[in-house]
This record gives sequence, C-alpha cells and structure tokens, in this order.
Amino acid sequence: MSAEVGPRVGVPSQSDAPPVEASERRRHDAPTRRPWTDRRPFDAARVEGGDPVAAAARRRTAWTVPLLRRAVLGDAVVAAVVVACGLVSLRQVGRDLGPTAVVVGALVSAAAWVGVLAAMRAYEWRRVGDGPDEFSSILRAAVAVVAGLGVVSFGLELLLPRRMVLVAVPVVALLTAWHRYRLRGWLRARRRRGGAPALRTLVVGDGPSALDISDGLRRAPEHGMHVVGVAVPDPAGWESADGWPPCLGAVAEVPQTVVDHAVDVVIVVGSHLAGPSLRRLSWALEPTGADLVVAPGLVEVAGPAVHLRPAAGLSLLHVERPSSRSGRLLGKAVLDRTLGSLLLLAASPVLLGSALLVRITTRGPAFFAQQRVGVDGALFTMLKLRTMVVDADRQVDQLVGLSDRDGLMFKMRDDPRITPVGRWLRRFSLDELPQLWNVVRGDMSLVGPRPPLPREYVDYHDSVHLRMRVRPGLTGLWQVSGRADLSWEESMRLDLRYVDNWSLAMDALILWKTARAVVKSSGAY
Repeated sequence: MSAEVGPRVGVPSQSDAPPVEASERRRHDAPTRRPWTDRRPFDAARVEGGDPVAAAARRRTAWTVPLLRRAVLGDAVVAAVVVACGLVSLRQVGRDLGPTAVVVGALVSAAAWVGVLAAMRAYEWRRVGDGPDEFSSILRAAVAVVAGLGVVSFGLELLLPRRMVLVAVPVVALLTAWHRYRLRGWLRARRRRGGAPALRTLVVGDGPSALDISDGLRRAPEHGMHVVGVAVPDPAGWESADGWPPCLGAVAEVPQTVVDHAVDVVIVVGSHLAGPSLRRLSWALEPTGADLVVAPGLVEVAGPAVHLRPAAGLSLLHVERPSSRSGRLLGKAVLDRTLGSLLLLAASPVLLGSALLVRITTRGPAFFAQQRVGVDGALFTMLKLRTMVVDADRQVDQLVGLSDRDGLMFKMRDDPRITPVGRWLRRFSLDELPQLWNVVRGDMSLVGPRPPLPREYVDYHDSVHLRMRVRPGLTGLWQVSGRADLSWEESMRLDLRYVDNWSLAMDALILWKTARAVVKSSGAY
C-alpha cells in the first residue's frame, strides 16, 4: 500500500491534508473509507437527517432527561421539606411567620438549592449516578450556600436564624446525597436488568487489550456502557472465544464505524494509538457526536491516587504512593481508635451475652485467639468469639479438599466443625466483635484487607504481598462486594484496589455497606 491515501470515488481529494500513518491504515478494502484528516471523515448518508451529532444528542436525551428530572425533583423536594420544617419550628418559638411565608420560603429555597447544584455541575448527565463526583458537587453546593448566606447576612445586616444556616443546610445536603445514592442504586439496578439504556461503546486497540476491557464492561453493566464491538488493526485476524464482541472494522475506519453503528463512546486501549494519531482521532470524532475516552494501562488505580498534571505540553498521570498519604493515615488512625472505642463500648452487652451463650452451650473457652499477619508482615494475635469445636485447627488438613473457595483461603459453606450457636453468630458476624479490641490496640483498622494466616501468607505471590502494605481491617472492599461468595482471585483484586485507592470517604462507604450486608446476612457462612 502506498504512503498516500487515495480519495474515495465522488469525493474531492484533500491535497493539503497530511498523510495518515501506516499504523492507522485499514488492512482490507473498503471503498467508503476516508482519511481521518478529511473535513468529513465519514459518509453520513445512512444517518437520519444526515447529522450524526444531532442523532447522538437525541439518543442521549431519551434517557438522560428522565434521569435528570428525577434528580431535580428529588433535590427540590428535599430542600422544600427541610426549610418548611425549619420555618414551622421558628413559628413555635415566637417568630411571626404565617402559612404563606412558610410556603414561599420553602419554594424559594428549593429553587435556590437546585440553582446552586446546577452551578456546581451536579446536573451534568455524566455525573448523575456517578458517585464521588456527584457527592463532591453536593458538598461544594452546601459550602457555597453557607458562604453566600454569610455574605448576605453581613452585607445587608440581616440576623439569620442560626438553626436555618448551621442545621438546615447540612441536613439538606445529607438528604440530597441520600436521594442521589438511592437514585444511583435505582439506575444501576435497571442497567443490570437491561431495563435502562446504556451508552453504545466501541473499543479501539490491539486485540488482547480490546478483549480485556470489553469483558470487564460486560461484567459490570451497571456502569452504563454497552460494548457494540471493537475496532482492531487487523480485523481479519480477530478472534474471540464466543464470537463476542464482534469486530466492526479496522482502526482507520473508526469514524465511519461510529456513524454506521450509532456509537456514543469510543474507548481507546493499548499502545496502538498514541500521540499524533490519537489527536487526529479526536478531531475526526468531533463531527460524529461520540465521546473519546482513553484507558491508561494503569490497572485498578483511580480516584484520589491519580492526578493529571500537564508538563511540556503533555498530560501526565501522577500516581500517589500509598505510603505518601501521611495526613490521611493520621486521620485514619484517629478514626479507628475513636470509632473503634465507641463501637466496642456500644457492643459490649451483645459481646458479653454472645460470649456467655458460647460458654454455656459448648465445651471450651468463649474466645478464640489466633496468630494473624498484620501490616508489613508483622504477626499479631487476633480475637474472635469461638464458633467451632475446640480442636477445629487440627481438622483442617482433613477438610481442605472440601473447601468452597479456590486459591489459598479455606472456607466451607457446611463446615462440620461449626457449632449451632457458632453458625448463628457467623450469620450476623457477631463472632467478629472482639476484633474491635484489636482495632483499639492498633493491630487492625476498621477497614482494610482481612489479615491472613501465616500459612497463607508464605504462599502469596509478589503482587498479593502488596495487600499487606496497609493495616488489616475488620471489614474490607471484598467483604461488601460479595463476602464469602467471591473467588480468591476476585477477592485479592479488590484488596489490591483498596490498597491503591483508599481514602477516608471510601472507608466510610465501606463501613456503611458492611452494616447493610450484616443486616441482610449476605454471603456470610
């Protein structure tokens, strides 16, 4: 194939356009192919109305408008109800506020709250249902409202009731976050059932990379990306295990493929496209209405651990080391000791009652002490309520072949060593309560990877050792993602994801999900 790309029949040649790199070329004939550098790098004859951008906007509006309507309505109702309750409480302490003033105040507050949220980009369709960005917008909106009320009060010399500023605003923010959390759960549940539209996605890159990310997106439909196919350098050599995802064309045909298959998002993976090629693709996709997303080769690292920093005209990803988060480590230690002490105090009656029940129904001590591996491989003694017969450790070798878990972790759904009382304690995770003492002592954290046994730890391969770079926890990311129902590989992957991306906000979310999982007894045995 020559270095120059000939014009398509009936299309004027772009003599001043730079040649397309050889790596971007098709590997098979397609008479409708145009270079990415064309002013119109695709044939839009098959698009309704001939405008791909308008068609993409119509597809997106069909599902984003109802979603945004739900978000706006819920936010407005939250603000109106909270402010109305606050104004009614002011009437009870002698303020001269009639019913009309309460209604008007509630409506104005609802409109103002929605307006501030909109200014903080809380109604961008990409953020609604996203999670961290969405909650960040709500927090910034609450801070802006408090600051704005302070400025207005000072500038106009108004005496605003403190409860309306210092109580109502935080309550509105918390209830709004709860509403968005529920909305997010509703949206994800619909996507998992196939009842909610998803963004039609084309994955572009070398074969293995394209297949990996396609499989990942298929396993997580709640994220709202439906892979319609892939574009690879050599379509003739494309192979997949079950014929999915289909290959829709070569890399050089991406703009035309986007138009032909009504693609909303193009994800570029691997190293096949980079630098000038990637830039030209972004230009070529602009008239199609599709978004361009670049997936870095950095696996399972995201959120606060990754920062985008420009330098010398380049966009550089700075990956923060877990050990460099000294400020957050101190905050985590303070939270562990404080909250752990409070939880231990609150759980003392249940803990003592459970221990007494174990002691009077079975032979042996109520508590079970076991050597576990802590942070950086240090050994410590972990406490649990005894849920098995006294000589349970000596029976492991006889039962190891019956384990329900793959990998190094031994677990049985119908373990014959568990006592009747122990099975009940495990169902509600009451046997883990003594570990709050380990948290108070500093051996463990409230949230972190579960501490392994020494015999498991010595068989870890190098990457799994990294999960012990942080203090082991009473609960962790994989415990709230399936608990004992997950495979060994999936559990370790989630632990490593936590080590790379942990934050106090993530810890708070995991603690909340743990409480919910314990109440439902999901995955516990």
